Amino acid sequence: MNIYVGSLNFKMTEADLREKFEEYGEVASAKIIFDKYSGKSKGFGFVEMPNEAEAKKAIEELNGAEIHGRKIIVNESIERPERRSNFRGGDNSRRGGYSRRENH
Repeated sequence: MNIYVGSLNFKMTEADLREKFEEYGEVASAKIIFDKYSGKSKGFGFVEMPNEAEAKKAIEELNGAEIHGRKIIVNESIERPERRSNFRGGDNSRRGGYSRRENH
């Protein structure tokens, strides 16, 4: 099960995150998301636990727990729909909204 972990202390490491979740069972991966420009933590991450029962127990017990001085948010991660990589704006099939001004 993929687990979202939010409101993390910005100094928390992936090893810290893994260690905390390993108290509840096997952890396949633990990843903290970093800003690609500054290299600083964005304050959230994901933990993958293969055993669903262990994952649910971790979610139940860690959601709202204080770790490194912050109350963390823990819940099941819901996969986002695939993004369109070549998206350039709104739907051009309708004439409306904001578009180039036409002379009448």
